[in-house]
Amino acid sequence: MAELSQKKIKCGVAGVGYLGQHHARIYNSLNSCELVGVFDPHLDVCESVANDQNCTVFSSLKELGESCDVVSVVSPTDLHAEVAIPLMDLGCHVLIEKPLCVSLSEAEDILNVAQKNKTIVQVGHIEHYNPVMTFLEDAVEQPKYLTVERLAPFQPRGTEVGVVLDLMIHDIGIAMALVSSSISKVDAIGVRVLSPTEDIANARICFENGCVANLSASRVSEKKAREIRVFQDSGYLSLDFMNQKGHLIKKEGITLNKQDVPVEKGEPLALELESFIQCVNGALTPKTDGAFGKTALEIALLITKQINATL
Repeated sequence: MAELSQKKIKCGVAGVGYLGQHHARIYNSLNSCELVGVFDPHLDVCESVANDQNCTVFSSLKELGESCDVVSVVSPTDLHAEVAIPLMDLGCHVLIEKPLCVSLSEAEDILNVAQKNKTIVQVGHIEHYNPVMTFLEDAVEQPKYLTVERLAPFQPRGTEVGVVLDLMIHDIGIAMALVSSSISKVDAIGVRVLSPTEDIANARICFENGCVANLSASRVSEKKAREIRVFQDSGYLSLDFMNQKGHLIKKEGITLNKQDVPVEKGEPLALELESFIQCVNGALTPKTDGAFGKTALEIALLITKQINATL
């Protein structure tokens, strides 16, 4: 690690579809990084990204891993373990897009391989690096109730999993972090619309400390939305993750005072990748490490199981 901190981190991206292209762009823009190259089974897409970012097209995952210190794994979710494990065996630190993988057994395999090779795993729960979340982490104290709504128009990509693993898992992670209590009960429903798995889902999560989180997600919406509302004794917060703004209503005596939230805007993916590189340089544990990703996955799979029982 001491050696890595004295030179630019050599970065690569495995999977350069819609999101992977942005990983490549950001790595190429960071002063602490050198974007070495990219790998994707779709050669035309790979060559296009490599031309845009002036980096190498690798013909195999092995060649990519041998040339890099860190790699973003931005493949389809059901291939995360298959891609990440060989990279870690080559000594690469990995940022695996959320969800960590598709099963708890795969999650255990990823964590075990990371421990064996002393490689860092960060899971791409991007909202935890959104400036809105930074504000919430400071402002939320003993929440009693929170609601989160995450809506998106339909896109064929990501449908290898249901909307819970595709979108709601963001908000499962957010609720876990803000409530900071064990979960006592989960109730969930879901509906298929355009894909073989659920496209709309709602989950009610009850925590041991009495807090309740109501999460709604849809990937067949006509509009985009990523909004959270948190209720606690001191007042009420309403924030928009997408537009990075919101307001706080504070209780002062018998009056309620509304004020805008001072969110310092920033590109969440860039902040996430910067944090990943800092963790690699300093041998630090990521905010959303493999263990966090596994716990979020466990709750998401429980919700999915309940939904599947009713579909």
